[in-house]
Amino acid sequence: MKLHDSGVYLVNGKLTETAPANVTPEQARQGTIAYGILKAHNQSGDMANLRMKFDSMTSHDITYVGIIQTARASGMEQFPLPYVMTNCHNSLCAVGGTINEDDHQFALSAAHKYGGIYVPPNMAVIHSYNREMMSGCGRMILGSDSHTRYGALGTMAVGEGGGELAKQLVGRTYDMACPGVVCVYLTGRLNPGVGPHDVALALVGATYANGYVKNKVMEFVGPGVAGLSADCRNSIDCMTTETTCWSSIWQTDAVTEEYFAVHGRPEAYKELKPADVAYYDGCIELDLSTVECMIALPMHPSYAYPIRELKANATDILHEIETRANEQLNGKVRMDLCSKVQPDGSILVDQGIVAGCSGGTYENLCAVADILRGKSCGNGVFKFSAYPDSMPTYLELVKNGAVADIVSAGGIFRECFCGPCFGAGDTPANGEFSIRHTTRNFPNREGSKPGEGQISGVALMDARSIAATAANGGVLTAASEICDHEFTAPAYHFDRGVYDKRVYDGWGHAEPETPLKFGPNIKDWPEQPALTNDLLVRVVSYITDPVTTTDELIPSGETSSFRSNPLRLAEFTLSRKDPGYVPAAKAVKALDAARTAGTLPGEVAAVYRALSVAGYAVNPEQTNIGSAIFANKPGDGSAREQAASCQRVLGGAANFAREYATKRYRSNCINWGMLPFLVEDPAVFGKGDYIFLPGVCGALLTAADSMPAVAVHADGTVTPFTVRLGVMTDAERQILADGCLINYYKHH
Repeated sequence: MKLHDSGVYLVNGKLTETAPANVTPEQARQGTIAYGILKAHNQSGDMANLRMKFDSMTSHDITYVGIIQTARASGMEQFPLPYVMTNCHNSLCAVGGTINEDDHQFALSAAHKYGGIYVPPNMAVIHSYNREMMSGCGRMILGSDSHTRYGALGTMAVGEGGGELAKQLVGRTYDMACPGVVCVYLTGRLNPGVGPHDVALALVGATYANGYVKNKVMEFVGPGVAGLSADCRNSIDCMTTETTCWSSIWQTDAVTEEYFAVHGRPEAYKELKPADVAYYDGCIELDLSTVECMIALPMHPSYAYPIRELKANATDILHEIETRANEQLNGKVRMDLCSKVQPDGSILVDQGIVAGCSGGTYENLCAVADILRGKSCGNGVFKFSAYPDSMPTYLELVKNGAVADIVSAGGIFRECFCGPCFGAGDTPANGEFSIRHTTRNFPNREGSKPGEGQISGVALMDARSIAATAANGGVLTAASEICDHEFTAPAYHFDRGVYDKRVYDGWGHAEPETPLKFGPNIKDWPEQPALTNDLLVRVVSYITDPVTTTDELIPSGETSSFRSNPLRLAEFTLSRKDPGYVPAAKAVKALDAARTAGTLPGEVAAVYRALSVAGYAVNPEQTNIGSAIFANKPGDGSAREQAASCQRVLGGAANFAREYATKRYRSNCINWGMLPFLVEDPAVFGKGDYIFLPGVCGALLTAADSMPAVAVHADGTVTPFTVRLGVMTDAERQILADGCLINYYKHH
């Protein structure tokens, strides 16, 4: 794999560093597939500053309640575009009592009232339904899930926090500077046994740490695309999220055309390809024939190795990985991977899972059945489960015998459910090692709780190698070791009747008289204060890890059952990373409550005295008091807005960071009224310090490049420093000034 150090041109399908003399660089930039789609959806008339409206939207049952509640509070009367609400995350209704199914009933009533599309529990995982029913060449889809990626079907899809979806529901636009575009130039063909997750992990491993495609569009082109099936492309595409790119798009061809024809939507196809001359801001050249069977070791998809290399150096590599993991776990519990290495050098695995939008596709599960046919998973520690991505897929796998092959080998065939991807399904036992064709292996994504002494290790692998391992009784095995042929799945026949009989499609047929069904756990968003001219925040958590994931900010798994109750869910904020955060944040919120009631708490008065001695005047009546956290690089992972809103409802007013891992997390902070400060030297303050930001509201609204800040330490000394907010739109600045997105809509 080659990552170019500079931009490249694609001229008549060939890579070159120079453009024809008659083509300007600006003209060449307009030659990408991405540019054409963005232009068609841009409302501003200015391609440097995009204001976009999407063709449809989608959410699952961790996020849609909060989005609809936000839009209701902002004046929404009906859905202005098709909005798909799936129920694939919290469909285990035993978790939390009735509250999961209460949310499902809320969504069905909202689909009737506002004209939405309701996909019942276990019918399909969010991204498979949208691929099958909503994608189309040249379209754009916005989803409140980070793996909203349908680029392999010619659809630019974006995963964002709920606030961005609420904006679309009230007729506003999605605003951002035009992103860069990176060419992913594919050549060659995959070797036998190598599957889509192997390609995906190789790409993530090469691009995540260096930020090569961060917040850019990955555009897949080149002769190698033609040799990949639609399922294979889809499985690679959904994993582009783990590179931290903003979106993705692929050239389309006869394979894409056949996909839409098979799914009964031939009109959704059109050819998409770059112009004769196209300029890209970067280029990744990948010869598919060089991709090996891969494994991404705990605790990130970018920790990718060829399985061959791991097996040859098992003890050394696993020791390095477990040492890094234990440093990240901060001594709360210890991961033990080296014990999985046997005296003969083989590596034992305890569990295998193939599931979700990346793993549970038709061709992946056909390959699993092919490998397991006539074999046994063994009756020891190792266990194997498969989850189909949709009921039409499930039905076809039943008809062609794949389900029988998997079950006959001792595997468990389950429902359409995203649980194994975020820690709510097939949680391994403490100390176990699980291999999964799912999207993430962050800490806790498998369901363990390090704060309570529980930890298991999760590695990502392709379905084929997981099946090969299962057929070998749990001994880690690459599919290339046992496969000397290509997998040829039986022809797929899509039965739309499965959806027609169960999915409620109310798009264009809103029923305003329909009452919403509120369960006892569904609560309105608490009111949030507008930003005052000055701001005082206390740093109540100081995280020095290189990256802080959204799952560490607000855990996934069973805690997500409370996502429709903002205050109750907030009790879990940072619970697995910093258990002292919630009480500390509440204590700061109490200080501001006392201030607004007319009483200045003693410790705040002491801070103001220290500021006065240093020459800073403070007006307590015009100075909000809030909490803040520092993290080096927060926000890698999920699009769930709760990673920001939970801090806000506890009184969070700001984050301080060296950088933000993803645009979507930074957007969540903005939409919930938390100032996303950037700081060059975080050593100037520490946990427990107060930070005073004089004139912050005025500096915000005048788009100041930087603004002053003053750290007040416990001993009364002060340290002035500078913070920045980075590039923002005028609307984003006003949202922060108003205190949150809901307030913004009320005032404007």
